[in-house]
Amino acid sequence: MPSTSVIITIAIVILALSFDFINGFHDTATAVATTITTRALKPKTAILLCATFNFLGAFMGTAVAKTVGDDIVSHNYMPQWVLIGVLIACIVWNIITWYFGIPSSSSHALIGSLIGGGIVYNRSFHVVQWANVFDHVIVWLVLGPAIGFVLGYIVMVILNWILKPFKPRGVNRLFQKLQILASAFMALNHGANDAQKSMGIITMALLSGGLISTFDVPIWVIGACALAMALGTSVGGKKIIKTMGSGMAKLTPVGGFAAQMGAATSILGATIFDAPVSTTQVITTTIMGVGASKNIKSVKWGVAKNIIWAWILTVPLSAIIAGIVVEILKIIV
Repeated sequence: MPSTSVIITIAIVILALSFDFINGFHDTATAVATTITTRALKPKTAILLCATFNFLGAFMGTAVAKTVGDDIVSHNYMPQWVLIGVLIACIVWNIITWYFGIPSSSSHALIGSLIGGGIVYNRSFHVVQWANVFDHVIVWLVLGPAIGFVLGYIVMVILNWILKPFKPRGVNRLFQKLQILASAFMALNHGANDAQKSMGIITMALLSGGLISTFDVPIWVIGACALAMALGTSVGGKKIIKTMGSGMAKLTPVGGFAAQMGAATSILGATIFDAPVSTTQVITTTIMGVGASKNIKSVKWGVAKNIIWAWILTVPLSAIIAGIVVEILKIIV
């Protein structure tokens, strides 16, 4: 008969992989929206490409997993059943934002849930490692999207200058092909950053349950999270793809290429600094930067304002939801 710890761990693994799956279809738009909108690829082909490179990206490292799994709230303050509440909360938030087509951050939903669950269970704000939250979350909450916006703007200005002598038809045909490479690069970095978050939670559960002694992500965890995200990505998220691809600004193939390359570069930088950045936020602001390079009025700032509000509210609301779920589970447990 399996021990209680093993049974709870299995439940956490299932929930974490479910979160990864939902994260996959929730964030498919980050890599494929511009490619589909500019007709560089058909939707099914673009999503399959994204799923493949998301899977490969998950094997690029585990430093972000360490940030999520032990540098926000230590496993010493998070019993396994609390992690169940944390995962339920961020899954609920992801489903809500997906249903309404809001490209919010799965990353910050998870971090908000960790913070809320840790505080409520321990009845203390001191269990949260606020310095790490500031360095890896708050700083990159601003820095990631800001870098994305600037890169999108600069890359688009440079491309417009270089391509000015050439005919638009030939340019569009070329960049429709280059967008395929940009989508693959974007998906690779999305997988490298986002898949690690579920790896962090599962490894945290293994530590909390005494099943491992150090924070080293097992290879089976990496493989399972990579597969879950890839499968989720293959399902896709049509509502968010519409918002990302055409709701922010009207994009040409050149603009789509600039947005994807700028966003992927920004996400790569965050991953190098072990920061669980929001790929959704970064690609959104990069699209805005691309649109603003042509004409500041070409960006649909009303849509952007609604998305920014979702960013601002994600951490506190997911923290509150997690706190409520933990309180309910405490009565049951």
